[in-house]
Amino acid sequence: MKTMIARGVAPLLAALLLSACAAPDFKQPAVNVPTAFKEANVVRTAPDGSRWQPARPAEQQPRGEWWLVFQDPRLTELMDEAARNSPSLTVAMARVKQARAIAGIAEADRIPQVNVGVGAQRGRPSPLEAYLPQGSPVAPRSTYTASVSASYEVDLFGRVAANVEAARQDAASVEASYRSVLLSLQADVAQGYFRLRALDAELETVERAVRLREESVAVNQRRFDLGDIGEFDLTRAKTELSATRAEAIGLQRQRTNAEHALAVLLGRPPADFAAGASPLPESSAMPLIPAGLPSTLLERRPDVAAAQRTMEAQNARIGVARSAMFPAVRIDAAGGGVGGTMAEAFKWSSRSWVLGALLALPVIDGGRNRAEVTRSEAALQEAVGAYRERVLAAFAEVEDNLAGLRILDAQGAQVQDAVVSARRSVDLARKLYDAGRSSYLELLDAQRNLASVERNAAQLRGDRALTTVALIRALGGGWDAPAAQQTQDGLAQR
Repeated sequence: MKTMIARGVAPLLAALLLSACAAPDFKQPAVNVPTAFKEANVVRTAPDGSRWQPARPAEQQPRGEWWLVFQDPRLTELMDEAARNSPSLTVAMARVKQARAIAGIAEADRIPQVNVGVGAQRGRPSPLEAYLPQGSPVAPRSTYTASVSASYEVDLFGRVAANVEAARQDAASVEASYRSVLLSLQADVAQGYFRLRALDAELETVERAVRLREESVAVNQRRFDLGDIGEFDLTRAKTELSATRAEAIGLQRQRTNAEHALAVLLGRPPADFAAGASPLPESSAMPLIPAGLPSTLLERRPDVAAAQRTMEAQNARIGVARSAMFPAVRIDAAGGGVGGTMAEAFKWSSRSWVLGALLALPVIDGGRNRAEVTRSEAALQEAVGAYRERVLAAFAEVEDNLAGLRILDAQGAQVQDAVVSARRSVDLARKLYDAGRSSYLELLDAQRNLASVERNAAQLRGDRALTTVALIRALGGGWDAPAAQQTQDGLAQR
C-alpha cells in the first residue's frame, strides 16, 4: 500500500517542482491604444477588417529605401555613404555580434561538453616516494597519458532552457536596437540634408536682399550727389545694407555647423566634406502622407520591438532564478590510458575510466535565491512599464508630426499669399518712390517686409521636409506596406 502511494505521489511531486521553477508563461501586457489617430483622417480598421490591435514585434518587416519618395539622387548617395561609414552603426553592429555570441554560449549548455587531452611528463621520484631506503638510486621515467572527459548538466528544472530563451530574446532585442540605430541614422542624415537645403534657401533670400540693398545704396548715393535727397536717406540705406550683410554672415555660420554635423553622420572628417549649395525651391513638394495608417505599421518600429524582446528575456530570467532554488544534477565521465610510451597509453590494457553524478541542493543561502527571484520579477515589471511607455510615446510621436504637417500646410498657404502681396507692395512702393510720391522709408519698409516673408517661407519649406522625415521615423521607416516579403536585410549578411 505504501509503495502504491509513493508511486502515485512521486509524479505529482515532480510535476509541482517543475512548475515551481519553470519560467511563467509570457503574457502580453495590455496597452491603451487609440482606435484612430487624432490628427489625421485615418482608416479605423486594419486591412483585414479588424480593429487596431496590440503591437507585435515586426521589426524585420522590410521597409525599403523610404527616402526614395523624395526623388533626390543626392540624398540617396548620402544614405549609402552613411550606411557604409557611420561609426554609430559600427558600434551597434558590434553589439549585435556580442549578443549573438552570448546566445551561442548559452546554447552550448544544452549538449554534453567533451574534452580530449594528450600529455607527457618526465620525472624522478624520491626514494621515499618509491618506497626505497634513503639514498637508493631512482631512475627518472616518462609517463604518457591520453584521456577523454565529458560532463553534462541534466536540465531537470529548466535552468538551461530558461537561460537559452533569455539569451535569445536579448539577442533579438539588440538586433532590434541595431535597426533602431539604422533608422535614426537614416532619418538624421535626411534631416541634416534638408536642413542644409533650407539654410541655402534662406541664404538665397538674404543674399538677394543684400543685392537689392547694394543697388539701393548706389542709387541713393547718386541722388545724394545730385542733391535730390538728403543724407538721411543715404545713411538709412547704408545701415540696412550692413544689417542685411550681418544676417547673411550669421546664416553662413549656421550652415557651416549643419554641414559639419552631416559630415559626422557620414563618418567623414568635417574638413573632408563640402556640400554644394542646393536651395529648396518654392516649387518643392514633399511626399503626401496617405490618409490610411493601419496600426500594424507601428509594429515595425524597432524600438517597440526591442522593448518587447526585453520583456520576454526578463520573463525567462524568472525561470533561471527559480531553478537555483532546486537541485542541480551533473553527470561526469572520464576515460583514458597511461603508459611508459605514447603507444602504450593507447593500449586497451592501459585503460581507466570513471563515471559519476553529482546532485547539489542549496540548503542555507541567507535568502539569496529568494531575493534573486524577487529581483527578476521586479525586472520584468520594469520592462513591462518601459514597453508601455515606448508604445504610448510612439503614438504620440506620430500624432505630433501629423499635427505638425497639418499646421505647416495651413501656415505655408498663408505665407505664400503674404509673399505674393509683399512682392506687389514692393513693386508699387518703388514706382511711387521713383515718381517722388512717397518717401524712401516707405520703400525700405516694403522691401524689409518682403525679405522677412520670403525668409519665413524658406524656413517653412525646411520645416515641412524635416517634419515629413520625422513622421517617417515615427512610423518605423515608412508608411507603405510591403507588397511581398523581401530577402533578409543587410543585418543578416553582416
